[in-house]
Parts: sequence; structure tokens; C-alpha cells
Amino acid sequence: MSNALRLFERIVRNSSKADASKSYADPLPVHPFDERNLHPEVAAVAVRLFDDGHYSEATFAAFKLLEKSVKKASGCADLGFNLMMTAFNEGKPVIKLNSFTSDSDKDEQKGYRHIFAGAMSGIRNPRGHDNRQDPIDLCLDHLVLSSLLLRILEGRIEWSPK
Repeated sequence: MSNALRLFERIVRNSSKADASKSYADPLPVHPFDERNLHPEVAAVAVRLFDDGHYSEATFAAFKLLEKSVKKASGCADLGFNLMMTAFNEGKPVIKLNSFTSDSDKDEQKGYRHIFAGAMSGIRNPRGHDNRQDPIDLCLDHLVLSSLLLRILEGRIEWSPK
């Protein structure tokens, strides 16, 4: 959803709850997604669920997007944890996150491999298999993490689809 469309939606929603004491010059509240600069694709898949109070589902949608993005970039057939462990394997990476010229580069690759994989097991999977009721702040933290990981994926050095 474009920023203009989101702004229009907020204006319409706020006008139905208008307080006669407020001036039209009062600034509109900033959406939590805008405050956190979420990745536009994460915002697109999660905003309606989030705005409707379905925080666990918004988190799940964001991490499904991340999984699909890694799957597409890597060409790997795996899913979830196994996909991330294969795609970002520091021994023979399908997706390289950096130039791989130093031990530090290899450590970074290994670290993100485990963050991507852990996010699938610890965040996405429980929301796909259980009926979770996440609080708003936890959802926002999850959406920030999914945005970060998607941006890291987009900034990768190269990938070698199988």
C-alpha cells in the first residue's frame, strides 16, 4: 500500500472518530510502521493484519515473505530453517552477504546464517503452527527484524542458484 493511500486511509478513519475540539490543523498520528521505517514489502504484507489487531498473523506474513525471498534468491528447494542453513552456509554459501575475504566476513556470514535460521524456527514456525496472541510491541519488534533481514538479503554480494 502506498504512503499516500495509507495517509488517506488514516484521514478517513480519524474523521469517523473526529473530536469537535480538535482542529483540522492537528497533525495525524504517525503509523508505527512509518516510525520504524519498515521495509516496504514487509509493510505491504503486514499492514492490514496489524491495523486489524492480528499481530501474530502480521508477524507470520512478514516472515513468510522473507522465506519466499530467500528461496527465490537462492534457488534452493528447502524451506524454513533448512533453507536458511543451506542458503547462507559459510562453508559453501549459495547467497554471499559479503566479499568473504577475511575471517570477519566468514563470521558475519555464519552469524546471519543462524539469525535467519533462528527467525524461521523461533518466530515464524510457532505462528504458523499455534494459535498465538502476540502483543503489539512484540509484533513491531518482529516486523523490524524481518525488515532488517530482508534489507540484508537485498544487499548481498552475490548468489549462486542451484
